[in-house]
Amino acid sequence: MSRFDVVVAPGVLADRRTAEEVFARALDRRGEQGTLLFPGSAAELEEALGKVAAAGEFGYLPADQADLGAQDLPGAPASVLRIDVHKRGADRSACVRRHIRGRGIDSLRFAVDAWHFHRAWPARHVSYGPDPDQHVEVRLPRGSGGGACPVAVLVHGGYWQSRWEVDLMDALAVDLAERGYVAWNLEYRRPDDHGWAATADDVAAGVAALATADPGAELDLDRVVLLGHSAGGQLVARLAADLAADPSAAVRPALTVSLAGVLDLDVADRRWLGEGSIPAALGGRRDELAEVYRSSSPVARLPIGLPVAVVCGLQDSLDLLDIGRSFAAAAVAAGDDVAVLEEAGNHFSVIDPEHAIWTSIAALVADRVPPGAGSPR
Repeated sequence: MSRFDVVVAPGVLADRRTAEEVFARALDRRGEQGTLLFPGSAAELEEALGKVAAAGEFGYLPADQADLGAQDLPGAPASVLRIDVHKRGADRSACVRRHIRGRGIDSLRFAVDAWHFHRAWPARHVSYGPDPDQHVEVRLPRGSGGGACPVAVLVHGGYWQSRWEVDLMDALAVDLAERGYVAWNLEYRRPDDHGWAATADDVAAGVAALATADPGAELDLDRVVLLGHSAGGQLVARLAADLAADPSAAVRPALTVSLAGVLDLDVADRRWLGEGSIPAALGGRRDELAEVYRSSSPVARLPIGLPVAVVCGLQDSLDLLDIGRSFAAAAVAAGDDVAVLEEAGNHFSVIDPEHAIWTSIAALVADRVPPGAGSPR
């Protein structure tokens, strides 16, 4: 039976209890097994790494901040989930399949999920540009050879910061693949490393790649739904407006879903949402970059011109709930086709297939974009 073992290098954590509690809860939630290993010396660390590397993919919290490719790990591991509780740049070493970084001690939970969903339903890697972040993780429905498949494009949030990555949408990707959609989980360059224009360009390019990529199944481009969470909600709504205004666009979503999206950047800036994440991402305040805010803020792009759905949990940030409601009302007034879904749930309930609100979201999506022949739900 597969298990997920994580080696914690000496000196990384001052006390192991919190880590053990977080790790145990994460494993239990996913029905998995594993162990946190705490070698006490350099010799014990080398022995532990060699042992877990021989067993398969493992997790590692290194004390050395250097990339793992430069650390000469024993056992020549082929696949490591690197975990850094502190903020640092991405480790692009060949042995690192996923780098969970800058998310504090909760990084252990994210690592368990990343391991679990990869084991349950491995994704295909499709590049749409030369940068490592310009890629899509594609999960195909079981038995997807019976005709063209509808596509669910997933765009993650994280206030446009690089420490939040595509793994945030793994659970939804697996769920949607089970429902019969090709799950197109899109990674993109974030503005803290590459600037705001690169982020918008990448989301557009990643969606446009649906028309040219070979993901291993035929895609039905008339049945495409965009689902963006939080910052991703802004990105997909802005893209929908761009696509609606472009007569040459190869892909036009049948539905664009904002999941707790930041749909009014002007208001979000004035209310200092995310402790200033909006001006940090866009490169300045709204009074300094009026045109950037206008072209990027979904509410300023109304009417969107394509069907949209605005989803928010009632226990989410009151400002996000208020912004979503204001956007929906303005979109209706502008003549857009708008669905609104509000139910019990917090900011992350809307991307949690185990939460009741996701059942309602999935039904809304299926009504507008019928699923293919995936596993019955």
